[in-house]
Amino acid sequence: MPVSSIAMSRALITTRHRPNNRPHHHLVPPRLPLLPRGPPGGLGTPPLLLPRGGTTRRIMPVCPRHGSGGSDDLAPTPKSERTMTAFDLASLWVGLVVGVPAYYLAGSLVDLGMSAVQGVATVAFANLVVLATLVLTAAPAVTHGLPFPVLARAAFGVRGAHVPAVARALIGCGWFGIESWIGGRAIFLLLPARLKTYASLLAPLPGLGASALEIACLLAFTAAQLAVIMRGMDGIRELEKYAAPVLVALTSLLLSWAYVSAGGFGTILSLPPRLAGDEFSKIFFPAFTANISFWSTVAISIPDFARYARSQADQVLGQVGLPLFMGLFTFAGLAITSSTEAIFGRVVSDPIELLGLIGGPATKLLAIFGISLAIITTNIAANVVAPANTLVALAPRTFTFATGALATAMLGIAFQPWRLLSSSESFIFTWLLGNAALMGPIGGVVLADHYVVRRTALDVDALYSEEAGSPYYFQGRIHAAAMVAMAAGFAAVVPGFLHKVGLLPSVSKALVLAYDNAWFASFFVAGAVYCLLCRRREGAPI
Repeated sequence: MPVSSIAMSRALITTRHRPNNRPHHHLVPPRLPLLPRGPPGGLGTPPLLLPRGGTTRRIMPVCPRHGSGGSDDLAPTPKSERTMTAFDLASLWVGLVVGVPAYYLAGSLVDLGMSAVQGVATVAFANLVVLATLVLTAAPAVTHGLPFPVLARAAFGVRGAHVPAVARALIGCGWFGIESWIGGRAIFLLLPARLKTYASLLAPLPGLGASALEIACLLAFTAAQLAVIMRGMDGIRELEKYAAPVLVALTSLLLSWAYVSAGGFGTILSLPPRLAGDEFSKIFFPAFTANISFWSTVAISIPDFARYARSQADQVLGQVGLPLFMGLFTFAGLAITSSTEAIFGRVVSDPIELLGLIGGPATKLLAIFGISLAIITTNIAANVVAPANTLVALAPRTFTFATGALATAMLGIAFQPWRLLSSSESFIFTWLLGNAALMGPIGGVVLADHYVVRRTALDVDALYSEEAGSPYYFQGRIHAAAMVAMAAGFAAVVPGFLHKVGLLPSVSKALVLAYDNAWFASFFVAGAVYCLLCRRREGAPI
């Protein structure tokens, strides 16, 4: 899920000068090591502030929503602000990992038939793959102090970089809808029992598949989040620090309950898996890919955080927090979900449903309040800011941040999150694998461009330029090779997706296998196509 703010630049004109006898496109920076030890000197001052005599050039401003005195959100981070330690980055992962969707993911693995041991192994293996992409994607951000929207210009062009931004924004809208639906279910659980006796309120609405009462709870929770947004983000930032501890405490209490009620972890861990042999293989690969997809958006957005790291060592050590904390939280989720089979005779993978089955009214109210607080704070910060800012950047005359947030909420509801969470199969096979199909090609193009095509060389100055002769101007500020490669990666898994949702009655086993491994298929196809297309224009400046 997305967790970073995006502020993509729009077409404004600023002047900058460079000597006439040194055309910009002849400046090829020295090759950088794969994982440089630290940021090079001179990047502390944003390049936009270095005047030189000569011709005027078009330069992209660092912040489209403000004037010259506005925030330099997209400018290189000064060395004085690169203070994030390994501990700081690891702490960030604690806040990202500890959330209701991560619990849903862990519970879904058990619901699909995995044992707790199989589930933990699947998650741990997948997060090691994610760790590799995190480190590689974050490395240039640490070296140059650049956020992802700027780094993406190297591969996609200064205008083409809007495409991955929009893709990330759409995924953010979907996640906003999912978390809002979970919050709405919490409200539904607290409604008076008498209200739930009216059949007309509980009957699924035609064409929607959710009842009027459930939709009303979703809209109420969404309205509460929008009300918080309209009051400003300062309060949310203050509450965010309490969200993770609340969920850690709640998860610890549930884990203690599972331990006591199920007769210890021995009983939980000894429960036999319901899958073996070919049946396990059919579930393992999609589940493995789904776990990668769960963090695929963050793996792309990580430069927005890593740009503040003190060094490459800090970012690498800090990133280890993902597999470590995800493994611990997954074990808790798997253990709790596995215990429900021994306690209730069936698997209860939904934490909201589980809270409705245990404890009295006071316990239920306290738990639901904690979950709601965590959802509101994390959902707004992680899934509203990026889509809203993307809409503002694309249509500044139409959208403000407030109207962008409203549009994000409406798009989130349009995703019909109740269908995505209706079963473990739809959550993993439709939503998470669909995410992988969209995010995989972007990651493949970005990493192939930086490490294979450019050999880690970047002209930071040119990333902010719209001049026709600049290295990242390409074809009208859009890199056609990146677009074609991204489309190729996406196309490789589309038939399998259409088959999974029932739009294609039959496809070959190879296409089904490609979709079950959507992130790998789209990532490597897009990266390979991009490298081949770039070789055809070998000799062009980078």
